Amino acid sequence: MIHDPEITIDGLMQYIQGPDFPTAGFINGREGIISAYRTGRGIIRVRARALIEKNARNDRESIVVTELPYQVNKANLIEKIADLVKEKKIGGIADLRDESDREGIRVVLDLKRDEASAIVLNQLYKHTQMESTFGIIMLAIDQGQPRVFNLKEVLQSFLEFRKEVVVRRTAFELAKAKERAHILEGLIIALDRIDEVIAVIKASGSPAEASTALCSRFGLSDLQAKAILEMRLQRLTGLERDKIDAEYAEISSLIHKLQGILDDPQKVLDVIVEELSEIRTRYGDERRTEIVYSSEEINIEDLIVEEDMVVTVSHAGYIKRNAVSLYKSQRRGGKGKIGMGTKEEDFVERIFIANTHHYVLIFTSRGRLYWLKVYQIPQAGRAAKGKAIVNLINLTEGERVAAVLPVREFTGERSVVMVTRKGTIKKTELSAFSNPRAGGIIAISIDEGDELIDVQLTLGNQDIFLGTRKGKSIRFREDDVRDMGRTARGVRGIRMADDDRVIGMEIPTEGNTILTVSEKGYGKRTEIAEYRLQTRGGKGTINLKTVSKIGDVSGVLQISGSEDIMLISDAGRIIRMRAEEVRVIHRSTQGVRLIDLDDNEKLVGVARAEREDERENGAAPEDLLEESGPEQENLPEFGPVEGEE
Repeated sequence: MIHDPEITIDGLMQYIQGPDFPTAGFINGREGIISAYRTGRGIIRVRARALIEKNARNDRESIVVTELPYQVNKANLIEKIADLVKEKKIGGIADLRDESDREGIRVVLDLKRDEASAIVLNQLYKHTQMESTFGIIMLAIDQGQPRVFNLKEVLQSFLEFRKEVVVRRTAFELAKAKERAHILEGLIIALDRIDEVIAVIKASGSPAEASTALCSRFGLSDLQAKAILEMRLQRLTGLERDKIDAEYAEISSLIHKLQGILDDPQKVLDVIVEELSEIRTRYGDERRTEIVYSSEEINIEDLIVEEDMVVTVSHAGYIKRNAVSLYKSQRRGGKGKIGMGTKEEDFVERIFIANTHHYVLIFTSRGRLYWLKVYQIPQAGRAAKGKAIVNLINLTEGERVAAVLPVREFTGERSVVMVTRKGTIKKTELSAFSNPRAGGIIAISIDEGDELIDVQLTLGNQDIFLGTRKGKSIRFREDDVRDMGRTARGVRGIRMADDDRVIGMEIPTEGNTILTVSEKGYGKRTEIAEYRLQTRGGKGTINLKTVSKIGDVSGVLQISGSEDIMLISDAGRIIRMRAEEVRVIHRSTQGVRLIDLDDNEKLVGVARAEREDERENGAAPEDLLEESGPEQENLPEFGPVEGEE
């Protein structure tokens, strides 16, 4: 900067690379450094240095940590990693040991077979102090006021400070040199006329008289006269005289040099350069902390191969994924494969195809929305039941999963329609949910005592069907519900009595029927055309006559007639039957008996299930997958794969 006063901050950064920590490691990215140098504030991320080693014996990989961020305690780090492994927040680590010695740090993490080391390493950086942040703020007191400097300003201020120091130091040294030269001049005068000096001193009655006499006789100052009186006799030898002359010559040269520095500002800068060069030579060493010029963390998604997955969700809330290719291994004529293992009281309720990079939106009863990427869903064997959804997201006490929607992309052309138990309905553009957060977001504001019961994905111009517990239903155009913001409460979908509540929502498709079942085992199917279009917010029409004999409605469901239906009772019984076995009758009838229940037993729900004998008759699962491929955005699901052969 002294040689080039007009140098820019970017030019200075060619020489000042960034902070250098004694424990090495590496700084991940230059953005924080650049921000600090340009604005005076910045945050840098320092990561541990980790190597991937391959064990030739068992073909497993190990992560070896050899350098840690500054001020990170190794023992605490190892303990933290062990706790995260026990809590299953970090998976894939089989063993952890400390092999450090006097030569350096060596922490070894052995991975399980076929684990992706890059993913595990990224989790370690994310959850432990293997990655630490350091804040930079170039704050200093400038002329009595605190100020944040950028790189050039702080160097300019430093140079001004150094100039002041050098000038004041030089002036001090010059004054001392002139004082010494003055004394030496007096000594030289005394030595040149030593006999006269001795005579004057001998004739004086006291040191004070001698000093006064010397000053008046030889034109000396008090300092010079005092120095002569204190001079030892050995200084009268020729050798001592030569030393005085040499010292005087040296002092005269120093005075000339110091005066030259004070008279020439450039020489002041030369002194600063010389001193800084000396410091660099004496204390400089090789840089320890490496700066990596890419600050992007290892993106797990970039490590996941894009492929279609069959995602299976059970009625009890278990979810898993399998590659589509798993179901393409058989052709027609085979017995098929188990799609999901389930308990007796559970069954597969939904199945859809989604790419590993697509999203699964999970809506809860309290109106919150959580995101999962498909690759984050556990991949389990064909007969495995998968993992409970509640273990994949952070639900609060009393909160439950209300709906699961697969989403390929968050386009504004599609809408999300939500309905609550008290009949509030809300429509929001799908694009409003495109910014995922780990803790979830508010999808709909829920009133006290209400809860979200269902969510559907629509094309923006479809019909909406709502069914209530007291046998009422309403069908209205989706256009009747205006688009609302993400945190809005919604509007009235159906007007109900105080003791009534909504139990289901469907997006009707021509040719399908609405299945309605009651608590006491009665049910019927009704053509969708029988439900006339009405205005949103009305009382609706009769869907099922709820008399004491048949009880209240326990569930409504849109079916095509080619699937099985599952009836669930509060006693834990699940009954499967063919959908076409349920008669298609008028909407205002009471229906027919579907099942005999005990006196105190009630049906509490109805769900779709895959036709049980399709695989027995040789239908290949891949045919079902192809029928509901990724292109059919408006039909994101199809008949689920049931859990037992």
